[in-house]
Amino acid sequence: MTITILIFVLLLLIRVPIAIVLGISGIVLLIVSGNIDVVINSPQRLFSSLESYSLLAIPLFMLAGEIMNTGGITTRLITFAQKFVGHFRGGLAYVNIVANTFLASIIGSAAAQIAMMTKIMVPAMEKEGYKREFGAVTTASAGMLGPIIPPSMLFIIYGATSGSSIGDMFLAGVIPGVLISLGFILLIAYIGYKQNFPSTRKASWSERGKSFLQILPALLVPGILIWGIVSGVFTPTESAGIACVIALVVSFFFYKDISLKLLPEIMVNTAISTAIVTLLIAMGNIFGWAMTFERVPQLIAEWMTTITSNPIIFLLLVNILFLLLGMVIEGIALIIILTPIFVPILPAFDIDPIHFGVLICLNVTVGILTPPVGSGLFIATSLGNVRLENFIKALWPFVLVAVLVLLLVTFIPQLTLWIPSFSE
Repeated sequence: MTITILIFVLLLLIRVPIAIVLGISGIVLLIVSGNIDVVINSPQRLFSSLESYSLLAIPLFMLAGEIMNTGGITTRLITFAQKFVGHFRGGLAYVNIVANTFLASIIGSAAAQIAMMTKIMVPAMEKEGYKREFGAVTTASAGMLGPIIPPSMLFIIYGATSGSSIGDMFLAGVIPGVLISLGFILLIAYIGYKQNFPSTRKASWSERGKSFLQILPALLVPGILIWGIVSGVFTPTESAGIACVIALVVSFFFYKDISLKLLPEIMVNTAISTAIVTLLIAMGNIFGWAMTFERVPQLIAEWMTTITSNPIIFLLLVNILFLLLGMVIEGIALIIILTPIFVPILPAFDIDPIHFGVLICLNVTVGILTPPVGSGLFIATSLGNVRLENFIKALWPFVLVAVLVLLLVTFIPQLTLWIPSFSE
């Protein structure tokens, strides 16, 4: 096991892609532990790890997001938010948060959302008189909503890995996502008051109504998905296919900003993104599979139960572990590695797996913006052309808000379990 850990750390330090690191470390662990016969079956294990109906939702939601993005949804969302909250002091910062909240209900990926919105919002905010690093930090922080507000790729991966209901995971993320959004808005209000942020002209009600009508077809996507999952009309995986159909109809017949010529590019982008995620899932499964032969989950379970029998203390320890590991390991990989270890322990502490799933997804989402390897951190600083040290200095209040929401969800499980209870 020691050799495997050393190889794992070494490969990470020399910047080998995390999917390859997981695969190599898993095979080495099997060889060192003497399970050569098991190594021979590893190709079959790679294939079987992806043979899951639930995982079909990943490429379909990615496709829906690509269609909606190409179809002009982002611009209309920003315009809509501008009409309603742009006239407040710090209005463009509010617009950033509100637009990202709506966008999160369509895309479900923090990295994609941060990359797209940074290109649009950072120059716009700087032009209106905001500091460039504040624009980049606001955009990146709002991008954290992507993996929490449904549909969420992290929730799909956790559900498929743990055997939990993906539909319940989607519903459980609504209140935490809204709390993070409201927390950011309150923070911006405070900073805006202290730094005297600029404001813009107040839009008339006719302008607001026109903007709402323009954005209404796009809002059908998350609305229909949540309704269908709650009512049981379709499963989360089927909802992903329905999202693609609605996105095509809206983009072609309502907005008309997309043409048949763009579809091949959309399909290629979806295929590349899907390949990256599914390779990570397959390699992570090999790593987790190898750890079961070494009884790692059982050993950790025994160790955790000797430390405490209090579920709150246990969850706080899990939060600390995931926050620390999230600084050095990519979020999807972290969920794939640790979910099979912790889920079997949950009954001993009487913890609901849905509540636990939202908690760890919140943790790894915070890790997206924390150094040294936070993907969102480097996307925002590179695309926003901001110095890393200036970005981190402006970032900490937003991270503090996210951690406070994380603690609220830790101590009050009903914040995640209340809405899913209506679907039972």
